[in-house]
Order: sequence, then structure tokens, then C-alpha cells
Amino acid sequence: MRIRWLLLILAPSALGAAEEFPILTPKPGPAPLIRGPAVYGARPGRPFIYRIPTTGERPIRFSAQGLPASIRLDAGKGILSGTTPPAAGEYTVKFTAENRHGKASRNFRLIVGEKLALTPPMGWNHWYTHYDRITDQLFRQAADAMESSGMADFGYSFVSIDDCWMTRADSPDPKLNLPPRDASGAIRPNGYFPDMKALTDYIHSKGLKAGIYTSPGPLTCARYCGSYRHEEIDAKTFAAWGFDLLKYDLCTYRRAVNPQSVEEHRKPYELMGKILKDLNRDIQFNLCQYGLAEVWKWAPEVDGHSWRTTGDLGLEKDTRLPGFYSIGFRNAALWEYAKPGHWNDPDYILIGVIGNAREQSAPPKRTTLTADEQYSYMSMWSLMAAPLFYSGDMSRLDEFTLNVLCNGEVIDVNQDPLGKQARIIRKTEDEFVLAKPLDDGSVAVGLFNLSEQPRRISATWVELNLQGRKTVRDLWRQQDAGEANGEVSAEVARHGVAFLRLR
Repeated sequence: MRIRWLLLILAPSALGAAEEFPILTPKPGPAPLIRGPAVYGARPGRPFIYRIPTTGERPIRFSAQGLPASIRLDAGKGILSGTTPPAAGEYTVKFTAENRHGKASRNFRLIVGEKLALTPPMGWNHWYTHYDRITDQLFRQAADAMESSGMADFGYSFVSIDDCWMTRADSPDPKLNLPPRDASGAIRPNGYFPDMKALTDYIHSKGLKAGIYTSPGPLTCARYCGSYRHEEIDAKTFAAWGFDLLKYDLCTYRRAVNPQSVEEHRKPYELMGKILKDLNRDIQFNLCQYGLAEVWKWAPEVDGHSWRTTGDLGLEKDTRLPGFYSIGFRNAALWEYAKPGHWNDPDYILIGVIGNAREQSAPPKRTTLTADEQYSYMSMWSLMAAPLFYSGDMSRLDEFTLNVLCNGEVIDVNQDPLGKQARIIRKTEDEFVLAKPLDDGSVAVGLFNLSEQPRRISATWVELNLQGRKTVRDLWRQQDAGEANGEVSAEVARHGVAFLRLR
């Protein structure tokens, strides 16, 4: 027996066209529902902050049973803060959230040890929309939007600064053309960032985390001041400012050093990884190294938590398919290298209102991806256990974009504590099938239609390594779609996806 149902999505050429963009994700109800990762890693004796992702009508009252004594809970905001215990250990904490519509509880495992990023990080990065047009105020507004839009309620937590926050020696702008370092050699932000500590304090006040960027080269990709030969003082400065993630972009290091061997490619990341690990603050380490020297084979050894597997997605040329597909195909082939604490990174989610990487001065505009393509994009990234970083305009979030970014059942697949990346079941000219084993024994399956016409796509139990009858869950619609035994099959629209969970 096999299950059949219709998955047809209208596919206009651009968001805002006359055709309908169907919103498949049901809106959260008014009663509380606790979301986000079920497991979280932190090192002993480090500053700790965590916002309990929870949907439902506010105000919500939070409580936590089993919380270490060094961590406190703001019961009105649902924000945990303090310091992790000084010794390694595992703590099972029971979160409860209650409002006038009901109550919800969920267990959360805090693992204090050496591993961070036990699930893929989630957040927002400015690069593909704002490029060099960034200010302190922009990031405060992005943090506000992450909270007010509801993204934070689904687990998005990082507000990340990319390139162009430093000084730039050749700029005619007096706020940029400043001395790059102070008397002690510490890197200085440019005049658009008057107080980095105050900025991270603002982000942390919302229970969110702050990310920053630099390069191991003398200059960044945009020719701002890099960290070459100032690695330790810069890392200590980032920690003192209160940052929680570092994106380390190869850029001009190649011209300064011209690495040839794997060892030479490893060297700057090995150096920075050791420095970050020895700091008194947990800072996740993202290696932006473009897949050179097979970085996925050695990044965990240099304490990398995620690593870019390809070039910039925003610069990837379309073929008969949009560029995210070719990036995704290459990243998907590396499924064996992902595990808790270490993730393949295929770059950011470029939907909604977005900038133009080839013409960075152009104003942001709505993506040309169809509705089906945007559902496929998010489905593929979730199955691949990729970091989920949105890089569109946070001030212009629309209902359709939020429905793609904020589907709790889709995000659960990405954040699954088993930490397995989906393996490729089938890849042909017209079909791409991924399957991801999940912690509860179920399997998430993506049936992607690469062709130009609607197409029925199937996956057999032999391909999926399954036995017996399974309940089929349509994750985008958040509804059961019957049972299947031996095979699952769906009619999928052009460039669309059937994203299923088989229990």
C-alpha cells in the first residue's frame, strides 16, 4: 500500500505578483507551546544566556525545575542568564510556560562540557541585504524585529554582524577612515559603532546572542581591517565586548600567505580555534573557508562548529534551477561529516526582501524565487542540518516569508538532537530525495521536484531502510496525511517539495 495526495503550489515568478503565494504553515495558537532545541551545550564556568523559544499569547509566565543554581530565570520574559556550573555535567531542566489559555511543559538538557552548537545555530546575518551600509542602530532594530516578528519564539537567536564594522584606511568617509587599532593594539570599530559592549548588552537583554566577523588576513573581503597577526588580542576584544559567535572569513589571507597544503589552510583556523576555546566566554566558531582543502575533514579538529562548504550562495549563478539548488547538492553530498557540535554550512537563506550580491549598491527587492522554490530551499536546509541564518531585510518581513522561516515542525527536523544530516537517497535530472533519521526513530523525507512540470515522486522502504506501516506527516501543513507501507508517494509541483515525517 502506498499513500498518495496532492501537493500543488502555485508558482508566480516573484513575490508580490498577481498569483497567490499560498501560506502552508498554520499560525501558532494562543496557548503556550515551547519550541527550540531539546539539547544545549556550554562550557563550564562561562557566561550563559538562553531565551526559551515559546509561541502563544503574551504575557506568559515561565518556570524551570532542575536549573543549576548559578543560572537564574526571568519568569516574565523566559530568559535564562548567569554562569554555567564550574564542573562538567548534564542537567535535565523542565521548562513550563503558562498563560490564560493554557500551560505547556518541555524537558531541556543542558550539557556542560567541551561541546558547543549541539544543534545547528539559528539567526540573522546582515550581509546579503545591507553589505557596507551598517550601523549600531541597524542591529538593534534587527534584534527588535527578531522578537516582534516571532522569529525568536521559534529559536532564531543570533543577531550577527558581518563585514564592514571595522575601519577602512582608503575610505573618504571620516567615520570609516580612522586608526584601525588603539594604543594596545586592539581592533577598533568604525564611527558607526560607538559602543560594541552596549550593542551586545542590548541584544542580550532580549535573550538573544550576538555574532561578529573578521578575517585571518590583513584586510577583510570588503577591505576593512582584518586580524592578521592580531588574532589573540582581537579574540579577547570580541569576548570582552560580549560576542557569542565569530565568522572567520579567509579573504586576503590567501594573498598574504598563499596557502598550498592542507596544513597551511588549517593554520589560521587552528590558531583562532585554540584562542577561542581558551577564552572565558563561549564563542561559536564559523569557518568561512569556501570548502577549500576539504575543510569538512579537519574543521572539527580545529574546534570549528560550522564551516562553509561552497562559495557564496548569493554569487552562485542560476542554471535551469536557481543557485541554491547547486549549492545544496554539493553540501548534501557531505552528509557523513555533520554531527552534534559540527555542521556543514551551505550559506544563508536568501528569501523575502534581499539585496543583490553582484550589485551591492542596488536597493533590496523581493526575491524572484517562486513559492515552491522557497519551500524547497527551507526544506533542504532543514534536512541538511544546516545553520539556519536568514539574510534578508528584517524590517520588511512579510507573512509569506515568516511562514517559510517559522514552521516549528520544519525547524524541529533541523534541530533534532540526534544531529544527523540527511543522506541522498536519489538524485536524477528531475528528482532529488533526501532522508534524515530523527531522535525518536522517525524519518524526515524530502521529495524534491527538479523538473519543469508537476511530477509524482516516490521513495520505497528499501531506499529509506524502513519496515512496517508508517504514519505520514505533512510538515509544511502540519497535518497527518494517512498511512503508508512499503512506499511513500506524492504529486509535487514544479520546483516544489513534499516534506514528510514518517513515524
